[in-house]
Amino acid sequence: MSRLKLFLPLGILGLLLALFYVGLKLDPSAMPSVLVGKPVPDFRLSLVRDEQAYVNQDYFKDKVSLLNIWATWCYACRIEHPYFNKLADEGIHIVGVNYKDEREAAQKWLRDLHDPYVFSLYDQSGRLGLDLGVTGAPETYLVDKQGIIRYRHIGVVDTNVWESTLGPQYQALLTE
Repeated sequence: MSRLKLFLPLGILGLLLALFYVGLKLDPSAMPSVLVGKPVPDFRLSLVRDEQAYVNQDYFKDKVSLLNIWATWCYACRIEHPYFNKLADEGIHIVGVNYKDEREAAQKWLRDLHDPYVFSLYDQSGRLGLDLGVTGAPETYLVDKQGIIRYRHIGVVDTNVWESTLGPQYQALLTE
């Protein structure tokens, strides 16, 4: 029995090392979304630029879109913003969701840094973000012509992400 007590800490250490090894092999950016394969959640939100204009989830029918969650308080959003401007110049259809922000700050951001969005929804309360399962900004969703979410990317969209993941999926959805 006393020998068993000597090997118990070694066994626990071995188990912990095995768990750490498995954990290191996992992709930390891969957070599956329960909404992949489901429609964009119901919403009715005003626009950042025009608080009198409202849009709902039906907008996402008949077009392939990127749905980008952004905020002026989000440093990573500032990093990815120039790349979204480039994608918009190439004709990529991008809809923004200004998440838990102040309208005036968001309007200034779009004026000063250019506006890559077809329009940007104003989600001050974060309700749409909550319904989408947003864990923080930035996040980008790929939405097909039926309004179904096909992919979720957490983090900055840059050349690497676009060329390896989002771009090919976006192009494939255009031809469906």
